[in-house]
Amino acid sequence: ATPYVAFADGPATASDGSVVNTTPPAQPEEAVTDVPADQVGVVPKDDTKPPSAGNAPAVEQCDQANVYLPKTKGKQYHQGVGPTNSNYNNTSRTAKSTFTSEVTGSVGVSVSAGLTISINALIGKIEQKYDVHLSASLTAKLGNTISVDTPPKTTTNAKYGVYRLKNTGISYRIYSNCESSPQKTVTSYTPLKVGWYLWEN
Repeated sequence: ATPYVAFADGPATASDGSVVNTTPPAQPEEAVTDVPADQVGVVPKDDTKPPSAGNAPAVEQCDQANVYLPKTKGKQYHQGVGPTNSNYNNTSRTAKSTFTSEVTGSVGVSVSAGLTISINALIGKIEQKYDVHLSASLTAKLGNTISVDTPPKTTTNAKYGVYRLKNTGISYRIYSNCESSPQKTVTSYTPLKVGWYLWEN
């Protein structure tokens, strides 16, 4: 089901007849690490040594380079900020539930091990390949409101936060002797938009 999205610049309504999700937001299954805001422009250190060419004289010379190639655009994952709001409709008719975000918080990029370029460069590569607009960090603000119809004997749950785009790519280094490091598959979750995720149970 497609989640309702309410952007940070004003209230939104979810009473347009669309289907609300039936489960809470899915979380990343991979081992990923949150990247601190002051590290998004930093190229990860290279602790590896280039493969040795043995005793053969070095003939080729290459420009050293850090490579990242986006391969698979995944779905959007919602990262909540603050508590989940819930409202149970104990009546026999549909009722209106209104939710308001209770905190302000920022969500940044999470990435698995093996990335050889900076987060800023990673974002640029993904944006270029998929024609999307991503951010290193987005802030979900206090006081945003959404209204939704809650069916009889049903609980509507609402979580405010940031939708992040999942992407999988290949990262490696090219050394001055033209050898390459082993390719690593890197998964990233990058902020795309601020909004609500709603589900019923």
